[in-house]
Amino acid sequence: MLRLKINSLRAIALSAILLIPAMVFFGCSGQNSKEQRNPYGLELINTYDEYYRSVQLDSNNLMIDLEKYIPDVVLDIRYAGTNNFTGKQIYTAPKAFLRRPAADSLLKIQQILAQEGLGLKIYDAYRPYAGTLYFYEVYPDTTFVAAPWKGSIHNRGVAVDLTLINLATGEELQMPTPFDEFSDRASHSFMDADSTVLANRAKLLKIMTENGFTMYEHEWWHFNLRNRAGYSLMDISFEELEGKNRK
Repeated sequence: MLRLKINSLRAIALSAILLIPAMVFFGCSGQNSKEQRNPYGLELINTYDEYYRSVQLDSNNLMIDLEKYIPDVVLDIRYAGTNNFTGKQIYTAPKAFLRRPAADSLLKIQQILAQEGLGLKIYDAYRPYAGTLYFYEVYPDTTFVAAPWKGSIHNRGVAVDLTLINLATGEELQMPTPFDEFSDRASHSFMDADSTVLANRAKLLKIMTENGFTMYEHEWWHFNLRNRAGYSLMDISFEELEGKNRK
């Protein structure tokens, strides 16, 4: 039954991709009006000044560039290209940002893994809210895509999609599915896989949950900061976070 549902949703998604014109959000940075980018009237931080004020009030709100902060981390930001479930480029730059506590936890995890010759590869981190709106248009299933009327934990800068790699070769450790395979095989409860694959998934789960994150049952690659309460939804571009395109 689940596979039939998934196949039907994939058909819907493909139809949607054909119908929706190609869009590149700012990082996701489109030129849509604020109303179009926030149709559910959510409380969003959508200007750099608002973001800056939030950091002044609490330094934990600072968005950290993971590539600069974590030695030897590898980025494979799928939404900065077309190798993703939408088939379209969503981000204007292959960047990964997280709030300070989440970035600190990932730094610690990378240091622990390095002792075994392993490391992290990141597929996605902070996601501007505009991306969440588009994802739901393409694939309207809230098991795998965040409900836009609530917003995603990615939009709060405290969720990350990632996997493990061999630091020496850069090769990914084999997992039950590729990133963003929307099927029951992606669930942590899926056990019909090779023992090595299951062990790799378990290693990722263990190190993440022992160091400040919680897992998302339906996606082996998705982890949320455990202490994530209080972080605002944001629709700020990567360029703005880097200090570009600001007056």
